[in-house]
Amino acid sequence: MNKLQALLENNPVVLADGAMGTMLFEAGLQFGDPPEVWNMSHPDQVRAIHRGYLESGSLINLTNTFGGSRFRLSMHNLQAKAPDLNRTAAVILRAEVEAAGTGALVAGDIGPSGEIMAPLGTLEYADAVDGFAEQAAALVAGGVDVIWIETMSALEEIGAAFEGVRRASADIPVITTMTFDTRGRTMMGVTPEQAYKFLAGLGAAAVGGNCGNGPNELLAVVQRMRAVASPDAVLVAKSNAGMPKLVHGKAVYECPPSEMADYSREVRAAGARIIGGCCGSTPAHLKAMAEALAA
Repeated sequence: MNKLQALLENNPVVLADGAMGTMLFEAGLQFGDPPEVWNMSHPDQVRAIHRGYLESGSLINLTNTFGGSRFRLSMHNLQAKAPDLNRTAAVILRAEVEAAGTGALVAGDIGPSGEIMAPLGTLEYADAVDGFAEQAAALVAGGVDVIWIETMSALEEIGAAFEGVRRASADIPVITTMTFDTRGRTMMGVTPEQAYKFLAGLGAAAVGGNCGNGPNELLAVVQRMRAVASPDAVLVAKSNAGMPKLVHGKAVYECPPSEMADYSREVRAAGARIIGGCCGSTPAHLKAMAEALAA
């Protein structure tokens, strides 16, 4: 039994963490700068964010590597640093998890490449697999317990990411989430039902949705996946704290902690077993969600 299976066996619902980017911007990250660089330049700030989520009750915590693939880092001419940035991120989070002593898991975060897969775009499948394998291998070397592939919109890309992970490790558990922010589908037209069947077929340990337009959207995603999923399927909901509004040049999210607490109860009732927050969610949101789920 791996650590994720043990965690799910001992907890009917598992709380995942909240936004990393939101908290980094609060700490001084400038818009347009790669958050992953802070793993080396400001490790104490990254550790403090992880600590906040752990203290709020999060049991699955994502590394600061959402844009850590060579594809995203190449936008800043940092692609050569991808292995070091990802490995360091895993080490940083592992240190906080060990210090917390709660049995929380370290999840290596893999986000989308930022490119369009061929034939619609220029990113070839084999190149995508290579890039994601490089990122996954560095995360595994840093000591992650699981890999979390998130915010994907194309089945071809999430398939390439999954294959890349398997090249790096034959047996590490993989959690997968897509973003259904275009009238109930992903930007590339994938439905929750199609996503579940494809990802479950690959052997994902858990499948669901993240980011998007807010809690109501994620609730519908979980309901639609539950309708086609096997009874023992582990479904995931990691919603934004509503839609952002620009206030004095800053993105402000509209859902207070109380609304995210309500969302956590609703998606649990709909069948989600791993529940967390995405953009705009903070340790305060997570604390309210933890209390709601405990109650």
